[in-house]
Amino acid sequence: LMESGYEVHCWNRTPENAAPLAEKGVVLEDNPSQLAANVEVIISILLNDESLQTLYHGNNGLLSEDLTGKGIIEMSTVRPETIRDLGESALAKGAAFIECPVSGTVGPAREGKLFGLAGGNKEHFDQLSPVLDSLCRRFEYVGSLGAGAHMKLAVNLPLIVYWQALGEAMSLADAAGIDLDLAASILSDTSGTAKAGPARIPSIVSSVRGEIPDGVMFTIAGMAKDLGLMIETAESSGFSAPAAAAARNTYNEATEDGWGHRDGTLAAAWRILANRS
Repeated sequence: LMESGYEVHCWNRTPENAAPLAEKGVVLEDNPSQLAANVEVIISILLNDESLQTLYHGNNGLLSEDLTGKGIIEMSTVRPETIRDLGESALAKGAAFIECPVSGTVGPAREGKLFGLAGGNKEHFDQLSPVLDSLCRRFEYVGSLGAGAHMKLAVNLPLIVYWQALGEAMSLADAAGIDLDLAASILSDTSGTAKAGPARIPSIVSSVRGEIPDGVMFTIAGMAKDLGLMIETAESSGFSAPAAAAARNTYNEATEDGWGHRDGTLAAAWRILANRS
């Protein structure tokens, strides 16, 4: 955003996480209300529905300000119902509100190469598109409020299930005494690997050996949360999501086993180790 010429203000629930941004020229704000008062467009992205409700409705929350003439781009991956409720509240306060959950991790975010999935009033989408253009390599308007949340869960579902399936696949090779590096090489060179697989499989193998890499793109606990949202959203839409339900068992078990803070791709490593025992 700064490289695109925007003046950026920031509030974070954990102030020390935002502190380094001040050295780069970001203006740090004390609370969401203060931030809302000092900017024209608000972009928010938090882990879950509960934290998002606090951001908007809590003490000094965004909705404690008059938002007339301001824009809000809500990027969190949460329940479609939550998005619709927050949108109605923000619109009542005078804001132009759209949702735009994004596909992509830290690297694409830093490079402005996320994939945005926008929902809401089409005029508000058009109004806020220049900001999205600085953040995303591609962004699409997919429908009314809640449609973006549906599409983001659809994007995440096969990939999250894949890490669980990859752990099972590598366990089959492991059970036969096949070297995991060799198994990883074969899987990476066949149709049995997702697009994201080859870059992440080496860290999965090293984690099985006890060499867990630093850095987290999105945690196992966060993926467990997303799987729960997928199942709930499917059920509210009148159908089941058995693949997501099966995968959630692994992510929940891994979280209960102390792996929840680790990168979500390492659910595959946890599954291999669990199967060994």
